[in-house]
Amino acid sequence: MNAKRERLIELLRELSFERKRVILASGRESDFFIDCKQTALTAEGHVLLGELMFHALRQLAPVKAVAGVELGGCPLASAVALTSFLHGAPLVALYVRKSQKDHGMKKMIEGDKSMHEGMAVALVEDVITTGGSTLRAAQVLRQAGLVPVGVVAIVDRLEGGSDALREAGLPLVALTTRKDFIAD
Repeated sequence: MNAKRERLIELLRELSFERKRVILASGRESDFFIDCKQTALTAEGHVLLGELMFHALRQLAPVKAVAGVELGGCPLASAVALTSFLHGAPLVALYVRKSQKDHGMKKMIEGDKSMHEGMAVALVEDVITTGGSTLRAAQVLRQAGLVPVGVVAIVDRLEGGSDALREAGLPLVALTTRKDFIAD
């Protein structure tokens, strides 16, 4: 797995990481941005992330599903579900919306036909900053009768999100941290 992680970091540095001033989803200003979708949506990145995240799940309580937080987590949930099937341990992929659809079935969770009350779920995320969007998604899962057990993320920005998640009973397993991109 170390070689796969190192290759993932190479791809993230090449395709996803930028030094520039941006306003993050948390509302905070930052001097760097990591658009993990640029890596996750390549064939190689998709395969690497599926493998690495599937194996990272072993550090959490056993799960029956992975839930991707809209938008960056959705391809991750699909990659992990595909990988789990190839390893003979199939997991359901779910997508958690940030807001309810105003048409159709008005769902907050896609993949709901495969869910059942009490199902253990790990959230998969691209980047963790404050943990706010992940905590909101965990609440949506709980309201649907599911049991979030932890989070696997591509990058922990090391800006308090891990602590916020842990305080909410959701341990975080991060494949990388800001230190893999910026020397402190």
